[in-house]
Amino acid sequence: MSNDLTAASLKRLEKVSMGNDLRIQQGVTRGQPFQIQVNGAPVTAYPGETIAAVLLASGWQMFRHSALSGEPRGPFCGMGLCFDCLVTVNGQPNVRACVTFAQPGDLVERQI
Repeated sequence: MSNDLTAASLKRLEKVSMGNDLRIQQGVTRGQPFQIQVNGAPVTAYPGETIAAVLLASGWQMFRHSALSGEPRGPFCGMGLCFDCLVTVNGQPNVRACVTFAQPGDLVERQI
């Protein structure tokens, strides 16, 4: 892991928002919210949102660590090409969060 990534900066990257919803609040019509579990914690999702969108809206920036360097990774391309947003979904590892729609009851684990 890079020396300039201190424990404090990694903690900040882990979750930037404690309980705040970072979604646009006005002028957007959404369906009925549902819950998914992220690392054992309930997180609100809406129909049509990808797992990456749900995680980002909930304040998660870091989804996994690089296998080679240990550097934190999160969504980069947003279209399934870079594999930086890999998570485990319902026990299946290495799922691209940016192209996988959240489903009610999903169990998501960040690969950290």
